[in-house]
Amino acid sequence: MTSPDIQYVSSAGNALLKELRRLAHDNTAYRKQGRVWLEGDHLCRAALARGVRPEVAVYAESMWQSAAAQWAHHAPRNVVLADALFDTLSGLESPARMGFAVSLPAQPEIAPAAPTVILDRLQDAGNVGTILRCAAAFGFGQVIAIKGTAALWGQKVLRAGMGAHFGLQLVEGVDEGALDALRVPIVTTSSHAGELLHRQRLPWPCAWALGHEGQGVGGEIARRAALSVRIAQPGGEESLNVAAAAAICLHASAATHAA
Repeated sequence: MTSPDIQYVSSAGNALLKELRRLAHDNTAYRKQGRVWLEGDHLCRAALARGVRPEVAVYAESMWQSAAAQWAHHAPRNVVLADALFDTLSGLESPARMGFAVSLPAQPEIAPAAPTVILDRLQDAGNVGTILRCAAAFGFGQVIAIKGTAALWGQKVLRAGMGAHFGLQLVEGVDEGALDALRVPIVTTSSHAGELLHRQRLPWPCAWALGHEGQGVGGEIARRAALSVRIAQPGGEESLNVAAAAAICLHASAATHAA
């Protein structure tokens, strides 16, 4: 086995450090660079578990001293930063002391028959990441993000997704016309219209469309829907957070399919 390359960096002007800093702090920089920054051992382990290998692994010097034997073999290139420099790279309040730069996966073609989640202009990165995690948990292996949705490989979405990205086929930045490729029924949800979810025999596979936090699903997608449902809320709240609604709806589909 070839010994991994190890580089020690102590200069804030280092070219690689500047590139990684842009990845860590600019939610759309991954599109230009063609790679993604994963910070923290949890995301790094999730990537490795799915067969994703880093181009570069980056460590704070304090972590490298104790973790080199465990981690060094995963990347062909290991970069060790002075702790103060790693702090400038990190996007976390408490820096995780390690991260991977991995190649951005090529965007796949839409799989016509796949259980799918459609994200229609969702703005909140935490919501988007949580929905990706729910999609992975409940067997919806394809996620299609309509233009205007938070960047799927942005840092906040990655952290909220907790590694779910690596088990999903992610299609982003498309318009509603791309949904013509789907051969599964589209199901929408609303806080005030449609049939009660718990009374429905949900189709499987299907594509759940989840809409903008304030505006809901847009008219173009609503017109494509085979079914619209609402979640019973006996407590009387006006609406549910879209990520909470997604968890309920995706679980309902998975439970129907398993029955």
